[in-house]
Amino acid sequence: MIKLTIVTPEKPVFEGEVSEATFPGVDGSFQVLQNHAAIVSALGKGNVSYTTKEGKKSHLIEGGVVEVNDNKIVLLAEKIIG
Repeated sequence: MIKLTIVTPEKPVFEGEVSEATFPGVDGSFQVLQNHAAIVSALGKGNVSYTTKEGKKSHLIEGGVVEVNDNKIVLLAEKIIG
């Protein structure tokens, strides 16, 4: 499992364990699985989705930055839309 944290300037949005996550990169969407290589990526407007033990969840974001390192993902989203 991977620890995912999603925050906006206004508030924390999600923190928990996920099996995978997909992000809207500025050059196209990409998926992060367990033991993914360390990366930092800018994100464009689009859908962030992830799978928890309870099922699939998603958020539409305005943009942001994601860091992946050592089975931890931190998403700093500009804004959650809707």
